[in-house]
Amino acid sequence: MTSPHATTPPLLIGCAAGFSGDRIDAAGPVVQELIRQRQPAVLIFETLAERTLALAQLARRSNPEAGFEPLMPEFLRPVLADCLQHGIRIVSNFGAANPQAAARTIHRLAQALGTRTPRIAVVHGDDLSSPAHRPLLAEALTERMPAQELVSANAYIGAQPIAAALQSGADIVVCGRVSDPSLVVGPVMAHYGWAWDDWDRLGRATMVGHLLECGTQVTGGYFADPGYKDVPGLDQLGYPIAEIDADGHCTLFKPQGTGGCITPATVKEQLLYEIHDPAQYLTPDVVADITQAQVSAVGPDRVRLEGVRGHPRPDTLKVNVCYATGWFAEAEISYAGPRAAERARLAGQTIQQRLGHLAPLRTDLIGVTSVWGNDASSWLDGADLRHAPHDVRLRMAWQHADHATAQRLPREVNALYCCGPAGGGGVRTHMRQRLGLTSCLIPHTHIPTGFTWATAPGPAPEHAHG
Repeated sequence: MTSPHATTPPLLIGCAAGFSGDRIDAAGPVVQELIRQRQPAVLIFETLAERTLALAQLARRSNPEAGFEPLMPEFLRPVLADCLQHGIRIVSNFGAANPQAAARTIHRLAQALGTRTPRIAVVHGDDLSSPAHRPLLAEALTERMPAQELVSANAYIGAQPIAAALQSGADIVVCGRVSDPSLVVGPVMAHYGWAWDDWDRLGRATMVGHLLECGTQVTGGYFADPGYKDVPGLDQLGYPIAEIDADGHCTLFKPQGTGGCITPATVKEQLLYEIHDPAQYLTPDVVADITQAQVSAVGPDRVRLEGVRGHPRPDTLKVNVCYATGWFAEAEISYAGPRAAERARLAGQTIQQRLGHLAPLRTDLIGVTSVWGNDASSWLDGADLRHAPHDVRLRMAWQHADHATAQRLPREVNALYCCGPAGGGGVRTHMRQRLGLTSCLIPHTHIPTGFTWATAPGPAPEHAHG
């Protein structure tokens, strides 16, 4: 049966960021490839993780104009003019805890670049952090409602407000916490106009979003393992682009002249990434089912995904609640040469004897064991370190509700310079507020979503010069 959308040209969606802090030079090659293809196109940036929003809320408390992705101006500056000139829409969750401030910043960037004024839509509905939402959260969390200060509460909302904004003419859609695949589902729904209960097509678009959302994980970055899974050109990895057809099937490729690779193996690894149940990948838009998915190479660095199914979306939305749990402190010091590991262990034991009565301490010997250790550091008891490397870095960490107490750990490790053991150096310390995380489910009907148009600010005020 021919799709009623078969005459609609395929949609291209390129991804230029897979997390907060991704490479700022990634978008340029993606945009140039989208321009070369001469098809309807959208550029997405995915920059949020579970705790990123809580950190953004803390930043907003310190500065009302902060709280969005700090690298957003650097992401956009090289490509904003080209996107506006060539009709490439931009959709991202880089609004984080302050989408309105992000939109104002984009408007100012456009002014500085001399482009036309973009129409910027700001999606709302995900932020449940206000006091008015406390009863809703308390009902959902019951006995798990944090007694500590609540820092953030955000629902993973779906694609409908994104699609509505694009259908209304948005050049740029700024979101806070939307489901990662919804950054793709929204543009696809706006482009093809599918029904919101067209579950199979929604499921396919969702898995396209899942393939794109982590950026270069699907073009070989996280796949690379030298001598086992070799990937060329890691220094110039190409970020992924998907061509999505009228039935939601997609072909993945990357910009010409970029490094990395797209193969059935890289696609399969990303397809299974963070999937608990391949038959039921729950999102706000649909329950995707990849049990019948087919992944096949259709050319050099071109892989097609077909066969994804979809089922009715859940009745509830996932909500992450972050709350203050005190302060996290860590400190490191290096030891080298003969008996380096024994000296590092002695240093850790010394700190343990001085501070261990105040809070649990984690001790790692980086280069000997850290990934395989545990928070109780029990592996150190009786460990045979005679054949350990002669270049070892001691790391110690703890958390405490009291800032002054937490700060004692960095000071004590710094004191090892003279207090011994012998040969310690290169101390590095770090302190930050510690956040706890809990989650709950809240019905869709209790979380209204939508978008508003951002207003372009006036010209920057001129400063008098004396």
